[in-house]
Amino acid sequence: MSGPGWQEELRQRLIERNARESAYANVIEQYRRLAQQTTLLKERNQSLLKAVGSVRANPSSSTVLVGGEDGRSNPVRAAYTASLESQVSSLRDEMAALYKTQGQNAQRLLAMNETLREKEETARLETEHLRRVTEELTLLRTKVDQHNELMGEKERAMQVRILHDELATAELELGQLQLRNESLMKDNASLLQRWLDSKNLEAERLNDANLFYDQIAEMKAGANLRQIHSSENLESGNGRVNGNSRTTATATGVAPPTQETVHLIPNG
Repeated sequence: MSGPGWQEELRQRLIERNARESAYANVIEQYRRLAQQTTLLKERNQSLLKAVGSVRANPSSSTVLVGGEDGRSNPVRAAYTASLESQVSSLRDEMAALYKTQGQNAQRLLAMNETLREKEETARLETEHLRRVTEELTLLRTKVDQHNELMGEKERAMQVRILHDELATAELELGQLQLRNESLMKDNASLLQRWLDSKNLEAERLNDANLFYDQIAEMKAGANLRQIHSSENLESGNGRVNGNSRTTATATGVAPPTQETVHLIPNG
């Protein structure tokens, strides 16, 4: 129930109370008129009694008195008296009934006032209870908002921690990959260096073999030239060749080259 709602309900209850209280306004108005009519009848009765007294005092009037001077046998007075007594009796009965109705209405009014007081007290208690419930609801909403904010902060902290863990894992994997890459680079560099050393050694061996082959070829060419000169010298005379040879060897101090067999051994 909202704030304007209970005020509207209280207003409706007050309107209903006023309607219940004004329901007897017609009865009270009739009672007032009846009292006025009773007063008028009493005045009329007094005027009639005065008229009867004037008739008794004036024997020359048209009314004839029969009997004693007390006027008890006067038919006009007797008729008026009986009528007035009957009217008074009926009015007394009506007044008694009205008094009884008024008492009942008063009792009902008191009961209604008591019921209204109880209802107002109940409404006050309900209003107080509603106020407390509203305060509790506001407090609970505040707690729920705070709890939601706390849970949001915890969730964000959890996400940040997960991201930190993932980042640390990624950095660890990256470090391992970098170490692996460095190891592979070192291995590649070592293999490349070994390959280069092997190729350099092969090139050196090849150069040595080529140089050896060149030396062998030069030695063969020199041997062939010497054989050619030897054959030419033999044709001109063995003595002359031997003399020239000995002269040349003696002059230069170098012994003539001898033919040797060369065995090629490949490196490695």
